[in-house]
Amino acid sequence: MVRTVFGVIAGIVAWLVIVTIIDRPMRYFWPDYAANFSAMTFTLPMMLARLTESTIALVLAAIIAMCVAPASRYVAWAFGIVMFLIFAPYHVLVVWSKFPIWYHAYFLASLLAVPLIVATVLRENTAAQTRAAFD
Repeated sequence: MVRTVFGVIAGIVAWLVIVTIIDRPMRYFWPDYAANFSAMTFTLPMMLARLTESTIALVLAAIIAMCVAPASRYVAWAFGIVMFLIFAPYHVLVVWSKFPIWYHAYFLASLLAVPLIVATVLRENTAAQTRAAFD
């Protein structure tokens, strides 16, 4: 249980760090993105880039969460739920009018789905390796 909590915390911290690491160069090398960042008036390519950076960060953060709590069957699920609970109110109350509905739908759904997909793939891979070791 304690490792699951630490795994969720590690996943959240990892997501924040990874998104920042990806976003800073985007602002530096993409002047239009940087100009639109504070007002959040992004073009379609900018929105797709932001969703891509979040998805990459979610995959890596879920892996980190699972590494912190490898025996936990619930760490990926808990990480996704906590991320959703953190970001859903912000999206609904603060930035809802700044982005199209598909953007919010993808982002919020990915917070739940991506960690579960990562966990499924990693667990299936681990199970296959275990079976192969005994064959």
